[in-house]
Amino acid sequence: MSDNTMQLSPEFLAVAACPACHAKFAVDYDKQELVCTNQSCALAYPVRDDIPILLIDQARSTL
Repeated sequence: MSDNTMQLSPEFLAVAACPACHAKFAVDYDKQELVCTNQSCALAYPVRDDIPILLIDQARSTL
């Protein structure tokens, strides 16, 4: 991580969905993650070098 500012386009965020349950994402800029807004799923996907890693096996549970 070179800096703490993720550069994710509004267009991407408008269409991005959790691969596990298809819910929308919330952006956690502090942890550099996209967090599923579905309370029963609640997976957090890492963003590395401004690239979201939307692989279920790379996600962590926030529950």
